[in-house]
Amino acid sequence: MIYWLYNLLVGYDIPGIGMIPGITFRAAAAIITSLFIATVFVKKIIRILQQKQIGEVVRDLGLEGQMQKKGTPTMGGLIILTSIIIPTLLFARLNNIYIILMLITTVLLGFIGFVDDYIKVFLKNKKGLPVNSKF
Repeated sequence: MIYWLYNLLVGYDIPGIGMIPGITFRAAAAIITSLFIATVFVKKIIRILQQKQIGEVVRDLGLEGQMQKKGTPTMGGLIILTSIIIPTLLFARLNNIYIILMLITTVLLGFIGFVDDYIKVFLKNKKGLPVNSKF
């Protein structure tokens, strides 16, 4: 999106606008945006998951310290997916087939993880999605 915005603003004399088409600038901006999203929103997402009591269900295997994991918020992949997808949509050239393939693959694998966590948390099936379905 930022790259397309650059094409609209290229005729105006805006200081520093010439850096936008450079891959180094866009990569650095994407990294900084990703880190910002991950650090700022991680506490909010964890708090929301804890309030909704979306937590880990632990099997009792008799291991020491295993019950400490009970109630740990799951679905943390939302943070990772958000930190990948938003900077990519903002700073990548979306007409590149590799970017499109990366986005589609990331969303599909994130969906598989979401379904796995959904089965574990809401359907109370401790095994989650079967291995064959994951592959």
